[in-house]
Amino acid sequence: QTRLQAGQGYGNTLKCVLTVYRNESLTGFFKGMSFPLASIGIYSSVVFGVFSNTQRLLSQLRHGDPAAAPSLTDMTLASLVAGVISVGIGTPVELVKIRLQMQTQPYTKANVKLNSTVPGSPVYRGPIHCLRTILQKEGIPGIYRGNVAMLLRDVPGYCAYFIPYAMFCDWITPHGSISPHPFSIWVAGGVAGAVSWAVCTPVDVVKSRIQADGVYSNRYKGTLDCILQSYQNEGLKVFFRGLLVNTIRGFPSSAAMFLGYELSLKAMKRCQTETNP
Repeated sequence: QTRLQAGQGYGNTLKCVLTVYRNESLTGFFKGMSFPLASIGIYSSVVFGVFSNTQRLLSQLRHGDPAAAPSLTDMTLASLVAGVISVGIGTPVELVKIRLQMQTQPYTKANVKLNSTVPGSPVYRGPIHCLRTILQKEGIPGIYRGNVAMLLRDVPGYCAYFIPYAMFCDWITPHGSISPHPFSIWVAGGVAGAVSWAVCTPVDVVKSRIQADGVYSNRYKGTLDCILQSYQNEGLKVFFRGLLVNTIRGFPSSAAMFLGYELSLKAMKRCQTETNP
């Protein structure tokens, strides 16, 4: 997804897969994954926790009962808050992942002002070295490079994530059921993930390009400049790069996320009931 959005010469999805495998073998598909894997638990806990607690607070303020069914407005506001909070945690993680994935991307344009490092050669030895290098060269603002684009992606993205999940889960759950079946949760979560990534892909392209910028070159002055340059050089179609990959991967990952979340809540509520009958 990152190579398609921010790289050059990869073409379509199949060509990208073959190129990465031919040039970097299987390890190329796992570059930059250690940092996201180490932080995904914290990130997801914060996002889901902020969303659910904001919903409960709004229900308490509106209806006097935190357990009351949230309205569409409540879900929208809770999604917006979750999206804003997620940027603070997610931006450094995404930045490190993208920098590690893109450090072998060759730059061939003569008008690109390159740094001292030879394009295509590794700049970072790993996620910690990448993070330390960015801090040393760019400071705290460098760690949050692309935060505006990420905010524009995640705020509407989480609205298109939590709201479709709640609506679709309610739609496929039989009337009269106390709680949705695990399969219903899995399907609703998968649909929500696919919808969310389809909505977010245009801004995700911009975010990926801004965060990849800086490994060897400094082309973009900001989010608007990245949008204008990308459109002028490659047309409107550039903002839909990686759409297929995002949508396909969004289904299973979000399905597993929502299923794990809902089953964990049920288990904790059951333990609480047994402890305090």
